[in-house]
Amino acid sequence: MDAGSSTIRTIAIGGAAGDGVREAGINFSELLNELGYRTFSSFDYPSLIRGGHNYSRISYSTDVVRADYRELDVLVAVNAESVLVHKEALKEGARVFVETAYLDRLEDCGVDLIPIPMKAFAEEAGAPQVARTSSAFGAYGYTLGIPLDRLKEMADKVFANVGSEMNMKLVEKGYAHMKKEGHAQDECNLPEEPGVIPDVHDGNRAVAMGLMAAGLEAYVGYPMTPSTSTLQYLAKVGKDRGLFTVHPEDEIAVLNMALGLAFAGKRTAVGTANGGVALMQETLSLAGVSEVPCVILESMRMGPATGVATHTSQGDLQFTIHVAHGEFPRFVVAPGDVEECFECAADAMNIAWKYQMPAIILSDKHLSESYMSVNIDEGSKGPDLGKRAEVTGKEYKRYEITEDGVSPLAFPGTPDTMVKGTSYEHNEEGEATEDPVAVKAMQDKRFRKLNGLYADFEWFPTVKTYGDLDADAAVVFWGSTKGAMLEAYKQLKKPVKLVQVLWMEPFDAERVKTELEGMRVIVDVEANHTAQLAAVIREKTSIEITNKVLKYDAQPFTPTDLANEVNKYL
Repeated sequence: MDAGSSTIRTIAIGGAAGDGVREAGINFSELLNELGYRTFSSFDYPSLIRGGHNYSRISYSTDVVRADYRELDVLVAVNAESVLVHKEALKEGARVFVETAYLDRLEDCGVDLIPIPMKAFAEEAGAPQVARTSSAFGAYGYTLGIPLDRLKEMADKVFANVGSEMNMKLVEKGYAHMKKEGHAQDECNLPEEPGVIPDVHDGNRAVAMGLMAAGLEAYVGYPMTPSTSTLQYLAKVGKDRGLFTVHPEDEIAVLNMALGLAFAGKRTAVGTANGGVALMQETLSLAGVSEVPCVILESMRMGPATGVATHTSQGDLQFTIHVAHGEFPRFVVAPGDVEECFECAADAMNIAWKYQMPAIILSDKHLSESYMSVNIDEGSKGPDLGKRAEVTGKEYKRYEITEDGVSPLAFPGTPDTMVKGTSYEHNEEGEATEDPVAVKAMQDKRFRKLNGLYADFEWFPTVKTYGDLDADAAVVFWGSTKGAMLEAYKQLKKPVKLVQVLWMEPFDAERVKTELEGMRVIVDVEANHTAQLAAVIREKTSIEITNKVLKYDAQPFTPTDLANEVNKYL
């Protein structure tokens, strides 16, 4: 690869569940990142503990990479099936490294193979078989002309916590094997000195980091794919940060416990998938009427019901902005990349406490579990503690009617102060009421909070634009589709303005209207069947979008395929 170019190369690592394919993909990403490249990695796996076909796909370049490409320059096949599954995606001249033991099964597959005895190398190194792909990285590094010392130096950093000496042996064995067999080497063209090397994070970890930056004190989660790694990460780092993490018996208990913690004054968040939010609806409505701040990470997977449980979808936008019974204000934000996961999570926590309302971070499997080279400044966000009560004691009114709709917040344990919470409609003191005047007054109070959020439009990136801002054609999208769309932009045939919507509720209708009005053509891109964002835009702005690129096969968009579809409308 020319260090001065933005050429993108893509590696796939394939095998069965239990072969360590996911960890191999993360390791490859981190190794390439340490060498000065920028990476984007995604993971595909069935809902099986053992067996099935799993693969990691890593695209890398000297420039930022925002999505992985389907077209492969390299395939590391831990089993024979991986060659057969991915052979159609191989570019001309692609390098295919395959476990030597499977060569006999692949004699007539029509692919030039580079055999590596990965299993034998692992045994010789005293390493578990899940680590055997490290030898493939050594082999690939050899073909790129990278000096062995540099590869081992990177491996020592990446594998510091999981056996660097063992993995360095495997890297060395793969490298030596290629050299012994006389395979060709490219001219080494590593990127220039990278300076500050970014970290490699996935969306779930970035959400966790954003929540902590905004003062997270407690996290409650039931392990439901694809949100589970947020719970795992926070449980791992929580002890050192004074963070309470808990895994209750089910999703219903998750939000009930979280509301109890928040009512007691702890800045709390929960994480789940769309099915979990469905179970939380009654408690979410309780949060609305009792005005208890809460943050919910919803990572969408393909539905309905259990659906395609380990694959991605954008099928729950409309569900999320209307979730739970009754009318009450809520905040819904949909980040589009790993950096935005950090920023939006911190904003969601602060908005929940500033306005004492539920806040939902709407992610999906592709965004939650894909890794990207990114610089995250954890000090760029801090906690907004909201309107704390100045008047306590007998004069305190938990639901005091105020001009901005936000009541002073006190917590149980405040001396001589009674703090009430209720699921009933209530008066200012928190006492149940059915008086029509009082009911209307309290509803109006809660919805006045939206006036503050409308004013916040000026200070937050509710909508972002990219591409040619003077073009007469626009593509509108949201969520994880952002990465593929920004990569696809490089292959579009005509000038286009790209419009990303982040704030879904409340919706910045004026900004969206400004960006889309007067366009010769507008294309809506979403990973769902019913064009849910287009429906929201029609409802809020009266702009009807008829050109739609929709994907609902449980797979994320890939840049080249997406560019081909968008070009049809341009």
